[in-house]
Amino acid sequence: MSGGGATGHWMGRLERSTRALALLKLANVVLVTLWGFAVTFVFVRVLPLGEFRAFLILVAFGNFTISAEFGITQIAYARLRKHWLGDDKNGGDFRFEEIGVLFAALTLLIVIGTAAVASAIHAGMIRTDMPALFLLFFILSCLNVLALLLRRALAAVDRNIAWDVLEFSRRLVAVCLLASILLGLDIYLSIAIQVAMSVGAIILAMILLQRHAGMKSRHWLALRVGGGHVRRAYLRDAGTSAMLTLSEITAYNAPYFTIALATRDARAMLLFDFLFKISRALSAFVRATIEAALPRLTQAYYARDGGRFGTLLRRAVLVALGLAAAAGVALMVGGRVLVYAMFDGKLGIGPLNLLLLAAMLVALSVTCVSVYLQGALGRFSALLAQSLPFLAGSLLSVPTALLAARNGHDFTQSFACAYAATFVGTGALHAFSLRRLSRNAGIRP
Repeated sequence: MSGGGATGHWMGRLERSTRALALLKLANVVLVTLWGFAVTFVFVRVLPLGEFRAFLILVAFGNFTISAEFGITQIAYARLRKHWLGDDKNGGDFRFEEIGVLFAALTLLIVIGTAAVASAIHAGMIRTDMPALFLLFFILSCLNVLALLLRRALAAVDRNIAWDVLEFSRRLVAVCLLASILLGLDIYLSIAIQVAMSVGAIILAMILLQRHAGMKSRHWLALRVGGGHVRRAYLRDAGTSAMLTLSEITAYNAPYFTIALATRDARAMLLFDFLFKISRALSAFVRATIEAALPRLTQAYYARDGGRFGTLLRRAVLVALGLAAAAGVALMVGGRVLVYAMFDGKLGIGPLNLLLLAAMLVALSVTCVSVYLQGALGRFSALLAQSLPFLAGSLLSVPTALLAARNGHDFTQSFACAYAATFVGTGALHAFSLRRLSRNAGIRP
């Protein structure tokens, strides 16, 4: 057996191992989470407080831009996965030109988003004395939307390992570059190198996808053919997916803006930033476990094997709940120290807020399993119905806190209570949805 054949056999064995996939994806999530916290840890120390507050607004703009792909990459995954598994009835019309069109469209989205942020800085909507740094970081964040498309495409053709090894290497160097800022590395240079690494990783992922999926170079450039096919094939799900994405991203990011409008007290903004980062960290960990299980879950679902699907789903939910419980206990023990260190002593957090956060994480874990699984199966209408109550709760959390503050309660604490209640209610909705999905998995027409 040749070296290349031996390597391919070894990679294939890892690809078929749920445990190996989960471990590698969890390792990646650790680095992604560490990078996210490192950004806050470093930037809050090297930027004046006013600049850091503006930076948090920039982060929210970046989140909105990334999510403006409106779930199209999720539709692409669902279609390519059906095609790859040979479900001709549902996914047999997939064409590789779709990937090229989506890549071009998302690149244009990044360009438009960057121009919008530059205009916002120029107009004073984002007040900063470091516009070049802000734009570099914005571009770095938005490149993740291209990485997301390629990650999902590689996963759909059972090439999770290839992507995760590449991503692990990139994230490891990125964390080191952030840490080097505190040791004297120029912050502009650190972010610029990370941008260059992200572009390189995207190019390499394109090569991997083309090689393993059987794509041709012309598929990336056949925009006319691919565009027509995308319009015909994506029309059914695109509107629902767009509404779902808008609902989700607004629900998760709106408090950045509503808090900024409601109060100049930085405590509430810093507390929400902490809640946001912790919730995103848990989401990433749960996503890693679900993505490792998706090859078997989707295969059982499309094969109408309801018994196996239900067993795998219960196992996935239990793993997610275990991760949430572990995170909750860790926060109860060391959360106060973590918050103090992260925000350089500018925010304190009490036991009640930590308990509320632990409850949020338990509910969020169930929500994440539901969202990632149903999205992979293309069930966007069901997800939208479950997302709208979450959106309403998120938008009302700050007004509710303002009303409580007028009655003598602390605004920051009231916001934390209202926001946690929103997560718990949403988690209950998704639990019922997963139960119905499991019951119906084996009896679809």
